[in-house]
Amino acid sequence: MTESAAGAAARREATAVESDDDARSAVDRWFALYPALALAALLPVGAVTPLFPVEVGVATFALGTLAVGMAHGAVDHLVPLRAATDVSLRRSVAVVSVAYAVLGGAVVAAFFLAPVAAFVGFIALTWLHWGQGDVAALVVAGVDHLPTSAERWLALVVRGGLPMGVPLLAHPGEYRLVAEWIVGLFVVDASAAAAAVEPVFVPATRLAVGAFMIAATVLSIGLGYRRVRAGASRRGWLRDAGEVAALWAWFLLAAPVFAIGVYFALWHGLRHVGRLILVDERAATALGDGDLPGALARFGRDAAPLTLGGFLVVAAVGLSVPAGVAAPGDLLAVSLVAIAAMTLPHVVVVAWLDRRQGVWRPGAVG
Repeated sequence: MTESAAGAAARREATAVESDDDARSAVDRWFALYPALALAALLPVGAVTPLFPVEVGVATFALGTLAVGMAHGAVDHLVPLRAATDVSLRRSVAVVSVAYAVLGGAVVAAFFLAPVAAFVGFIALTWLHWGQGDVAALVVAGVDHLPTSAERWLALVVRGGLPMGVPLLAHPGEYRLVAEWIVGLFVVDASAAAAAVEPVFVPATRLAVGAFMIAATVLSIGLGYRRVRAGASRRGWLRDAGEVAALWAWFLLAAPVFAIGVYFALWHGLRHVGRLILVDERAATALGDGDLPGALARFGRDAAPLTLGGFLVVAAVGLSVPAGVAAPGDLLAVSLVAIAAMTLPHVVVVAWLDRRQGVWRPGAVG
């Protein structure tokens, strides 16, 4: 290679790296930082929502699911194609479709066979997945105070546990109501459904979860500060600590169903959409060039067919449950069962993407 050719190749590589950095910065700004600030601004609204009927939370959850929640996983069939160089479109679609059919079907069967165990399993899976998504977002943001796998897993425990564990501590009544609605879809006797979920909501369970979350939070933020003292970026650590503080406040103050509805759309769903834009070369290029509407339009086009499919899954679950759907609470419960069925295969796809991008490897940059 001549000197001029080598220089041209180096310039092209530098341009590509700069474009990638621009896209990552835009994703972090539009899909993580600004939504986090918006959630913090909504804290006064969240604080008064326990005074509202639970139906307000149900409507908010439905709106959040319609807006972003269902769509954020609707491009899973294209993730292997875009994140790997050796996967064809046919193989990408086929493997993900089989995973959704088999794993999603197993989740629905579990609710029919053991609804309480399935509900607890769904909470645990969501805890894992929402923490998984937040750690990936921190990697995209380029924080350097979580350099080891153990520290990232601890951050996962904290980030995923805040939406799932804190409402159990602060608002057990509404949390239990939702559990009874879900179990009641499969246990027609309302008193039997209430008795079945009782062990989850006894004071000992709630206090244990609360103590665990406080300890995990203090440990994670404390270890991060120790990294700052050793030379890590204070700005990244402050970002992490600020987001954790905002999430603690949000889930302590806001009514659970309302809080989850806003969080699902404004926080978790948007962060994953941003991550998917980064693995779509054309969308990432558009975003890096400042064309946010173009990047979102491309994502929306890709997500539209299976977003509709997700709502068909909700309808199918609603038609199949023994108790039927007769009230807003039943509709929320059906939606959550359908989301549970789609969450397990979605977690598998995201875990594959995590591995591909080195999210859990020490020193990985994503």
